[in-house]
Amino acid sequence: MAETMKGLKRSHRCTEVSSSLAGQKVTVMGWVQKSRNKGGIIFVDLRDRSGILQIIFEETKCGSECFEKASKLRSEFVVAIEGTVELRAGAVNKNLATGDIEVIASSLRILSEAETPPFPIEENSKTKEEIRLKYRYLDLRRPDLQRNLMLRSKVATIARQFMADEGFLEIETPMLCKSTPEGARDYLVPSRVHPGEFYALPQSPQLFKQLLMCSGYDRYFQIARCFRDEDLRADRQPEFTQMDMELSFVDIDDVIDVNERLLAKLFKEVLDVDVELPIKRMTWQEGMDRFGSDKPDLRFGMELHDISDVVKDCGFGVFTNAIAAGGSVRGINAEGQGSLPRKKIDALVEYAKTYGAKGLAYIAIGEDGSLKSSFAKFMTEDEMSNIVAAMEGKPGDLLLFVSDKNKVVWDTLGALRCHLAEQMGLLDKNVFKFVWITEFPLLEWSDELGRYQAMHHPFTMPMEEDLQYIDSDPGRVRAKAYDIVLNGNEIGGGSVRIHQDDIQEKMFECLGFTKEQAYERFGFLLDAFKYGVPPHAGLAYGLDRLAMLMAKQDSIRDVIAFPKIKDASCLLTDAPSPVDDIQLKELGILVEKDQKEEEQ
Repeated sequence: MAETMKGLKRSHRCTEVSSSLAGQKVTVMGWVQKSRNKGGIIFVDLRDRSGILQIIFEETKCGSECFEKASKLRSEFVVAIEGTVELRAGAVNKNLATGDIEVIASSLRILSEAETPPFPIEENSKTKEEIRLKYRYLDLRRPDLQRNLMLRSKVATIARQFMADEGFLEIETPMLCKSTPEGARDYLVPSRVHPGEFYALPQSPQLFKQLLMCSGYDRYFQIARCFRDEDLRADRQPEFTQMDMELSFVDIDDVIDVNERLLAKLFKEVLDVDVELPIKRMTWQEGMDRFGSDKPDLRFGMELHDISDVVKDCGFGVFTNAIAAGGSVRGINAEGQGSLPRKKIDALVEYAKTYGAKGLAYIAIGEDGSLKSSFAKFMTEDEMSNIVAAMEGKPGDLLLFVSDKNKVVWDTLGALRCHLAEQMGLLDKNVFKFVWITEFPLLEWSDELGRYQAMHHPFTMPMEEDLQYIDSDPGRVRAKAYDIVLNGNEIGGGSVRIHQDDIQEKMFECLGFTKEQAYERFGFLLDAFKYGVPPHAGLAYGLDRLAMLMAKQDSIRDVIAFPKIKDASCLLTDAPSPVDDIQLKELGILVEKDQKEEEQ
């Protein structure tokens, strides 16, 4: 029978009990991690969010009734215990923060009994993630997950205080918005009051924070929930959290300055890591040319080499044809991997194909300098030597090449570079390498849409010196945009916004919008700009992704209390789920059943 607390108050969390309290009485509460009955003495490991504390029940000290009750304790029982702190008589447990003490119990209350959980509540659980997410409330009791969520909370708290000290105002923006589809799909919410019409859940607070700049609030900050109906990955969820900001009367350097100081403060206070300032900056073009990525991982080398000039007149048609078609031939040097078995090289070839490459050419350099290659028969000895020299190849190295359109070459080698680094053990989670990526293309061509689309969003300011190309060569125009990248992950991104009517109109024109279409989607913002809008810029962090990297995890699910799985469903609550017909009727919605379901 569960007991009540009966006025009992907790005096300390488990790891707040220390040797300085020896001889004093304490009251602790939490979950039983495990219980061991040794006959005349019962050892109980008590767990709360702070850690574990050893409790000892001796019949001569706590009484027979208390001892009898303690003998019934099982894992995950919730208990309240009074006792006296003593230094451990036996060996000190150096693996526990409280390993030099124990609490000799004088009373016990069982506040809640527990069934045997479907998996052990322990660190680094080997239980399948599907089961852990089904019982997420139990999974969240695990110490490693609790540490992750406490770290995330600390990040948010420090960021909020830093921004307040920098003069930012925390202002909430709406969750029910107008749908402005340009980019990811919106989550739509039907309106009962306006039949046949819909709200959209915000993909970001972008338009509203720009309106706040129009309203004179000059420094805005918000920890905002955002929603995107897109396919999931390890670092993506349908609902996520941004640390969002916008500033007036600023340019790129001003935004970068405040954010570098924010990052330095977060990493110092949360992880005791010193971020070297100023953070390195790299243009988008340099990132693509050197690393095949606009979010390069700088923890290791293996940079791309463009050997197009070296092989443009060689006898290997795969290379020469790609160059003739306006593409390039580039490669990476996997140092020390020259002895990689053919089977593993073939696996790399298949991996490359998943990024659009038609194949993967290679040269394996033996320790004696001999060459094994997939294309040597098409080349002269001098041509092979020139390639090896251009790739800075040494005995024992593996040289890998892709030839195609630049985008395919960059995408493939950029991914392959990181894939190999993981296999070679080059990715140290204790090392944090930041870089700003700047000067993104303003627009990118979409074959699917048959027009240009904004690489960031339609309100990104072009670089002034490139405005001359916006009609004649739109793809050449660079944006005043910037991403902050950490260990190959984009953790935040932003831009200087357009505040001049003529430039905004030209941007919509490039995106294929008529004036009417632009007003239909963004009229409320464009109208606001007529009444005096300051130059402004902003940035938003993915809080989930930032917390994941700081907690040294591989998935943002490990820093989110109740995440969705890859099909955007929740195993805990079974969301999404059907709703009652009466609710649909109120909303004027008719759900068409799938034909296959009807046939069944």
